[in-house]
Amino acid sequence: MNKVLSILLRVSCALLILVLALATLIEDQQGSLWVERYIYGHWWFVAFNMMVFALAAYWAVCNKVWRNLDFLLFTIAFSFIAVGALLTYATAERGYAHLEKGAKCTVFEGRDRTIHQLPFEMELDSFCVRYYPGTEAPMDYVSYMHVNGTTEVVSMNKNFVKDGYRFCQSSFDEDGGSWLSVNHDPYGATTMFGGYILFAVAGLFSLLNRSGRFRQMIQNPLLKKGGMLLLLLFVHLPFSFGGTESANMQATPVISKEKALDLRRNQVVYQNRIVPFNTVAIDFVKKIVGTDNYHGLMPEQVVGGWSIAPEIWRHEKMIKVKSDELRQALCMAGEYCSLADLYDENGRYRLQSLWLREQQNRDLSKLEKAIGEVDEKVGIIQMLLSNTLTKPLPQDVQPLSEEKVSAELLYNRLPLTKVLFMLNLTLGFLSCGLLFYCGLTQKNRPLQWLKNVFKTLPVVLLVIMLVQAFGYGLRWYISGRLPLNNGYETMQFFSLVVMIIAAVLSRRYKFALPFGFLLSGFTLLVSHLGEMNPQITPLMPVLNSPWLSAHVSMIMMSYALFAFIMLNSLFALVLMNKEATHQQVEQLTLINKIMLYPSTIFIGVGIALGSVWANESWGNYWGWDSKEVWALITFMVYGVAILFPTTSLFENRRSFHWYMFLAFLTVLMTYFGVNYLLGGMHSYANA
Repeated sequence: MNKVLSILLRVSCALLILVLALATLIEDQQGSLWVERYIYGHWWFVAFNMMVFALAAYWAVCNKVWRNLDFLLFTIAFSFIAVGALLTYATAERGYAHLEKGAKCTVFEGRDRTIHQLPFEMELDSFCVRYYPGTEAPMDYVSYMHVNGTTEVVSMNKNFVKDGYRFCQSSFDEDGGSWLSVNHDPYGATTMFGGYILFAVAGLFSLLNRSGRFRQMIQNPLLKKGGMLLLLLFVHLPFSFGGTESANMQATPVISKEKALDLRRNQVVYQNRIVPFNTVAIDFVKKIVGTDNYHGLMPEQVVGGWSIAPEIWRHEKMIKVKSDELRQALCMAGEYCSLADLYDENGRYRLQSLWLREQQNRDLSKLEKAIGEVDEKVGIIQMLLSNTLTKPLPQDVQPLSEEKVSAELLYNRLPLTKVLFMLNLTLGFLSCGLLFYCGLTQKNRPLQWLKNVFKTLPVVLLVIMLVQAFGYGLRWYISGRLPLNNGYETMQFFSLVVMIIAAVLSRRYKFALPFGFLLSGFTLLVSHLGEMNPQITPLMPVLNSPWLSAHVSMIMMSYALFAFIMLNSLFALVLMNKEATHQQVEQLTLINKIMLYPSTIFIGVGIALGSVWANESWGNYWGWDSKEVWALITFMVYGVAILFPTTSLFENRRSFHWYMFLAFLTVLMTYFGVNYLLGGMHSYANA
């Protein structure tokens, strides 16, 4: 009976994961309202979820979960979460209240267009948008209102709660009216958050409990045999960060280096932030040329040259066109064109005619993105020529301190990401190649000089980690916030976490070093690519919350551990056919099972923190956004390996490692796939 129940539970979990994954794909085609009505909000979906929970609860009782305090706490926590979700579905009321100045509001409109009565009345006193100093970037949206004779304030991440009703700032009218989201969920949310707290307590207890499975695995003798011997090799690759000044630039007018040096510290408003002019110039050159410099000129010289002699510079071939198809359409001889090349003899903009033809001919649809990219570069040049790229610093705004200006100039000069991704990938590929070679050929007796080189690599990893931490801290100081606002910054944080994990594990398990170099190198490469935006920008109002840093930090730490698990499994699969490496495979299997615990707990706590953040920002702790759903799928995919450790799938070493290797696809889908393929509320994550 217990075996049949276990099979039913596993099949139910697999079906739930499949339904959730399909729902995100359907949402991309049909829209969020459709899936909310026919999937997430429909009775069959709720019933199916409750059935899975009922099976899990019955399975826990049959397995006498009270004998294992770890799983008993987790069972209680998930019971609270399930009951909270059911209470929210059955009793919660959600909608929007529209406040107009001087008019009393006593009702709100539900999502189903029904009108709900409020037990009190509200009256809008005023609404305002607060901006970052000297910019037009919104910092906060604030509604001041009277509620039963008292003055209350609602803004982003600052709710107003009364009689179980939670009001969050949602939108506003051009004439000063305000829209507030309303959520009346006194039972479900409280129960759900109680479940979150219990889950965090259960997770911490499972890691510390001496009689628990996690601590028992840590004390396994396999972990005390020093791990596997790796051969690591360090080679120096020449790095080239500058260009050479070409002869044809001598005839192009530019400002002097002395004037450029004076200009770089001038403070302006750019991208809704107060910056030294050096930041503007560097961004301009990178965007237009696609490299750090143009023919060895200082960025300020390039921007200054455009300002003093635009008619000459418009013939300079400095606009990079990546697309071969677009280059052919423009009859270009090389990768670069000039601004003048994009206009015909009659002054007509050639990209416009290509765009119009693009809209009529589906065969040319692949040109759409390429045309848009070049058009954006033309727009930036036109903004520079029309003096709208930047704005002077307003007189009533406090300028940056000299220390912050110097810090940003230093940050702009250091190509840390470029240097570190090349260095880490070089070390990672070489060390991983030797690691796999030794595993396949069983040559585990390196020369003495290679041993000595190997001993220095933990120090190299530590130095690289400290250098990146310095750059990350510098960005933190410049922006005045923890850098976790976009894809570039989260990848930087991810790389740091990976190196910290590698440094800790390498003290006993030397295989962590090549994995650490390789993972951090790929992560820094992703952040270096043009797909992500390295500019330091102000936080969107909804992101200006203390819950953001905690939420993203926990999620990224779990991703880092999942990445290590994936690489460990890949290495184990390579070694699987070698009898002499049986102990190594056993060791890798044990390490993966150990790392499953903190990684799964981290993503679970991260989801819970994101839920709390959503409740504070939107008044709804769960919205079935694609990012939320795929994070939940990832949690479930890895969680079943902890829940059913004795099943044949996870007891067999080969199937276990194949599962761990393929499970990482859910992480890739959660972080990259959702942002670039599905979209949703979390599209800012890689903005």
